[in-house]
Amino acid sequence: MKENQRVYTNEEIGIVFPLYCLNPPKMVREFLYRTKFETKYLFAIATYGNLPGAAMQELQNTVKDYGYQFDYMNTLLMVDNFLPNFEINEELSKLPQKNIQEHMNQITNDIKNHKHFIPDTTERDRVLSDMCKSLLIQQDKGEAAKSFIVTQKCNHCGVCVKVCPAANISASAQTTFGNQCESCYACIHACPQNAIHLKNEKSPVRWRHPEVSLEELIASNQQI
Repeated sequence: MKENQRVYTNEEIGIVFPLYCLNPPKMVREFLYRTKFETKYLFAIATYGNLPGAAMQELQNTVKDYGYQFDYMNTLLMVDNFLPNFEINEELSKLPQKNIQEHMNQITNDIKNHKHFIPDTTERDRVLSDMCKSLLIQQDKGEAAKSFIVTQKCNHCGVCVKVCPAANISASAQTTFGNQCESCYACIHACPQNAIHLKNEKSPVRWRHPEVSLEELIASNQQI
Protein backbone atom coordinates (compact mmCIF):
# COMPACT_ATOMS: atom_id res chain seq x y z
CA MET A 1 0.00 0.00 0.00
CA LYS A 2 3.01 2.29 0.46
CA GLU A 3 4.47 1.47 -2.94
CA ASN A 4 3.65 3.14 -6.24
CA GLN A 5 3.15 -0.26 -7.85
CA ARG A 6 -0.34 -0.60 -9.30
CA VAL A 7 -0.16 -3.95 -11.12
CA TYR A 8 0.57 -7.27 -9.41
CA THR A 9 1.20 -10.45 -11.41
CA ASN A 10 1.38 -13.98 -10.03
CA GLU A 11 -0.23 -17.40 -10.39
CA GLU A 12 -2.06 -16.80 -7.10
CA ILE A 13 -2.65 -13.55 -5.24
CA GLY A 14 -4.29 -13.22 -1.84
CA ILE A 15 -5.28 -10.31 0.37
CA VAL A 16 -5.79 -10.65 4.13
CA PHE A 17 -7.28 -7.82 6.15
CA PRO A 18 -9.39 -7.08 9.24
CA LEU A 19 -12.94 -5.79 9.24
CA TYR A 20 -13.75 -2.48 10.93
CA CYS A 21 -17.43 -1.51 11.08
CA LEU A 22 -18.16 -4.57 8.93
CA ASN A 23 -15.89 -3.26 6.15
CA PRO A 24 -12.24 -3.41 5.10
CA PRO A 25 -10.24 -0.48 6.54
CA LYS A 26 -10.16 2.69 4.48
CA MET A 27 -6.58 2.16 3.27
CA VAL A 28 -7.41 -1.38 2.13
CA ARG A 29 -10.42 -0.16 0.19
CA GLU A 30 -8.28 2.54 -1.44
CA PHE A 31 -5.61 -0.04 -2.29
CA LEU A 32 -8.15 -2.32 -3.98
CA TYR A 33 -9.53 0.63 -5.93
CA ARG A 34 -6.20 1.62 -7.46
CA THR A 35 -4.68 -1.82 -8.02
CA LYS A 36 -4.84 -4.27 -10.92
CA PHE A 37 -4.32 -7.99 -10.34
CA GLU A 38 -3.10 -10.28 -13.11
CA THR A 39 -3.63 -13.77 -11.73
CA LYS A 40 -5.45 -17.05 -12.29
CA TYR A 41 -6.64 -17.21 -8.68
CA LEU A 42 -7.49 -14.22 -6.51
CA PHE A 43 -8.62 -14.68 -2.91
CA ALA A 44 -9.54 -12.48 0.04
CA ILE A 45 -9.64 -13.41 3.74
CA ALA A 46 -11.07 -11.06 6.36
CA THR A 47 -10.55 -11.43 10.09
CA TYR A 48 -13.23 -10.21 12.48
CA GLY A 49 -14.01 -10.36 16.17
CA ASN A 50 -17.78 -10.26 16.40
CA LEU A 51 -19.83 -10.23 13.19
CA PRO A 52 -18.80 -9.98 9.50
CA GLY A 53 -22.17 -8.83 8.21
CA ALA A 54 -22.32 -8.70 4.42
CA ALA A 55 -18.75 -7.38 4.11
CA MET A 56 -17.42 -9.94 1.66
CA GLN A 57 -20.43 -9.91 -0.63
CA GLU A 58 -20.42 -6.12 -0.73
CA LEU A 59 -16.69 -6.10 -1.46
CA GLN A 60 -17.17 -8.56 -4.32
CA ASN A 61 -19.82 -6.28 -5.81
CA THR A 62 -17.59 -3.25 -5.34
CA VAL A 63 -14.47 -4.64 -7.04
CA LYS A 64 -16.54 -5.71 -10.03
CA ASP A 65 -16.54 -2.04 -11.00
CA TYR A 66 -12.72 -2.08 -10.74
CA GLY A 67 -12.47 -4.79 -13.40
CA TYR A 68 -11.84 -7.91 -11.36
CA GLN A 69 -13.53 -10.47 -9.09
CA PHE A 70 -12.36 -12.69 -6.26
CA ASP A 71 -12.41 -16.43 -6.87
CA TYR A 72 -12.48 -17.23 -3.17
CA MET A 73 -13.56 -15.20 -0.17
CA ASN A 74 -13.89 -16.20 3.46
CA THR A 75 -13.80 -14.82 7.00
CA LEU A 76 -11.98 -15.90 10.14
CA LEU A 77 -13.42 -15.24 13.60
CA MET A 78 -10.72 -14.16 16.06
CA VAL A 79 -10.37 -12.07 19.24
CA ASP A 80 -12.37 -8.85 19.28
CA ASN A 81 -9.99 -6.18 20.61
CA PHE A 82 -12.17 -3.19 19.76
CA LEU A 83 -11.80 -1.55 23.15
CA PRO A 84 -14.90 0.68 23.22
CA ASN A 85 -17.18 -2.37 23.01
CA PHE A 86 -15.26 -5.36 24.35
CA GLU A 87 -13.28 -6.29 27.45
CA ILE A 88 -10.18 -8.24 26.48
CA ASN A 89 -10.16 -10.81 29.29
CA GLU A 90 -13.77 -11.66 28.54
CA GLU A 91 -12.96 -12.02 24.85
CA LEU A 92 -9.98 -14.26 25.58
CA SER A 93 -12.25 -16.56 27.58
CA LYS A 94 -14.24 -17.16 24.37
CA LEU A 95 -11.20 -18.32 22.39
CA PRO A 96 -11.68 -22.09 22.83
CA GLN A 97 -15.15 -22.03 21.32
CA LYS A 98 -14.03 -20.05 18.28
CA ASN A 99 -11.96 -22.97 16.88
CA ILE A 100 -9.64 -20.53 15.11
CA GLN A 101 -6.97 -23.04 14.10
CA GLU A 102 -9.52 -25.48 12.72
CA HIS A 103 -11.18 -22.80 10.63
CA MET A 104 -7.82 -21.45 9.45
CA ASN A 105 -6.75 -24.94 8.37
CA GLN A 106 -9.93 -25.31 6.32
CA ILE A 107 -9.37 -21.96 4.62
CA THR A 108 -5.75 -22.89 3.90
CA ASN A 109 -6.81 -26.18 2.32
CA ASP A 110 -9.45 -24.42 0.25
CA ILE A 111 -6.86 -22.02 -1.14
CA LYS A 112 -4.32 -24.76 -1.83
CA ASN A 113 -6.97 -26.58 -3.84
CA HIS A 114 -8.05 -23.40 -5.64
CA LYS A 115 -11.57 -23.76 -4.38
CA HIS A 116 -14.08 -21.23 -5.66
CA PHE A 117 -16.32 -19.89 -2.92
CA ILE A 118 -18.14 -16.67 -2.06
CA PRO A 119 -20.08 -16.67 1.25
CA ASP A 120 -23.85 -16.35 1.06
CA THR A 121 -25.44 -13.31 2.60
CA THR A 122 -28.58 -13.23 4.69
CA GLU A 123 -31.09 -10.47 5.29
CA ARG A 124 -29.67 -10.16 8.80
CA ASP A 125 -26.17 -9.67 7.35
CA ARG A 126 -27.40 -6.90 5.07
CA VAL A 127 -29.26 -5.17 7.88
CA LEU A 128 -26.19 -5.25 10.12
CA SER A 129 -24.00 -3.83 7.37
CA ASP A 130 -26.49 -1.06 6.66
CA MET A 131 -26.59 -0.18 10.37
CA CYS A 132 -22.81 0.28 10.34
CA LYS A 133 -22.69 2.63 7.35
CA SER A 134 -22.90 5.77 9.47
CA LEU A 135 -20.18 4.44 11.80
CA LEU A 136 -17.97 3.74 8.80
CA ILE A 137 -18.44 7.27 7.45
CA GLN A 138 -17.45 8.68 10.83
CA GLN A 139 -14.45 6.35 11.08
CA ASP A 140 -13.24 7.29 7.60
CA LYS A 141 -12.86 10.90 8.73
CA GLY A 142 -9.66 9.80 10.51
CA GLU A 143 -10.45 11.60 13.74
CA ALA A 144 -10.66 8.60 16.10
CA ALA A 145 -7.38 9.55 17.79
CA LYS A 146 -9.07 12.62 19.24
CA SER A 147 -10.42 10.26 21.91
CA PHE A 148 -6.95 8.88 22.77
CA ILE A 149 -5.36 9.77 26.10
CA VAL A 150 -1.60 9.53 26.67
CA THR A 151 -0.76 9.09 30.34
CA GLN A 152 2.42 9.90 32.25
CA LYS A 153 3.53 6.29 31.73
CA CYS A 154 4.64 7.31 28.24
CA ASN A 155 8.45 7.30 27.96
CA HIS A 156 8.51 8.46 24.30
CA CYS A 157 9.94 5.15 23.07
CA GLY A 158 8.40 5.68 19.63
CA VAL A 159 6.79 2.25 19.28
CA CYS A 160 3.42 3.85 18.55
CA VAL A 161 4.97 5.81 15.68
CA LYS A 162 6.54 2.67 14.22
CA VAL A 163 3.40 0.52 14.29
CA CYS A 164 0.98 3.13 12.97
CA PRO A 165 0.12 2.16 9.36
CA ALA A 166 -1.20 5.65 8.61
CA ALA A 167 1.91 7.56 9.80
CA ASN A 168 -0.49 9.47 12.02
CA ILE A 169 1.65 9.74 15.17
CA SER A 170 4.66 11.82 16.17
CA ALA A 171 6.53 11.38 19.43
CA SER A 172 9.22 13.78 20.57
CA ALA A 173 8.62 15.97 23.59
CA GLN A 174 5.07 14.63 23.59
CA THR A 175 3.00 12.10 21.66
CA THR A 176 0.59 13.72 19.22
CA PHE A 177 -1.94 12.34 16.74
CA GLY A 178 -3.02 13.66 13.36
CA ASN A 179 -6.28 13.28 11.46
CA GLN A 180 -5.43 10.17 9.43
CA CYS A 181 -6.29 7.53 12.06
CA GLU A 182 -7.46 4.19 10.65
CA SER A 183 -8.92 3.08 14.01
CA CYS A 184 -6.74 -0.05 14.06
CA TYR A 185 -5.63 0.65 17.66
CA ALA A 186 -2.17 -0.76 16.90
CA CYS A 187 -0.60 2.06 18.91
CA ILE A 188 -2.82 1.28 21.90
CA HIS A 189 -2.38 -2.48 21.94
CA ALA A 190 1.35 -2.38 21.14
CA CYS A 191 2.42 0.31 23.61
CA PRO A 192 5.00 -1.32 25.94
CA GLN A 193 4.00 1.00 28.78
CA ASN A 194 0.23 0.68 28.32
CA ALA A 195 0.26 4.47 28.19
CA ILE A 196 -2.32 5.09 25.46
CA HIS A 197 -5.98 4.82 26.39
CA LEU A 198 -9.42 5.58 25.05
CA LYS A 199 -11.82 7.82 26.90
CA ASN A 200 -14.46 5.09 26.62
CA GLU A 201 -12.51 1.83 26.76
CA LYS A 202 -14.00 -1.15 28.60
CA SER A 203 -10.76 -1.87 30.49
CA PRO A 204 -7.00 -1.16 30.30
CA VAL A 205 -6.21 -4.76 29.27
CA ARG A 206 -4.53 -5.09 25.86
CA TRP A 207 -4.14 -7.88 23.30
CA ARG A 208 -1.95 -8.59 20.30
CA HIS A 209 -1.65 -11.89 18.47
CA PRO A 210 0.81 -13.93 20.57
CA GLU A 211 2.54 -15.39 17.51
CA VAL A 212 3.35 -11.98 16.03
CA SER A 213 6.21 -10.24 17.81
CA LEU A 214 6.43 -6.49 18.15
CA GLU A 215 9.58 -6.55 16.03
CA GLU A 216 7.74 -8.34 13.23
CA LEU A 217 4.87 -5.89 13.43
CA ILE A 218 7.22 -2.92 13.14
CA ALA A 219 9.19 -4.49 10.29
CA SER A 220 6.08 -5.28 8.25
CA ASN A 221 4.69 -1.79 8.77
CA GLN A 222 7.89 -0.01 7.74
CA GLN A 223 8.22 -1.70 4.35
CA ILE A 224 8.64 0.76 1.49
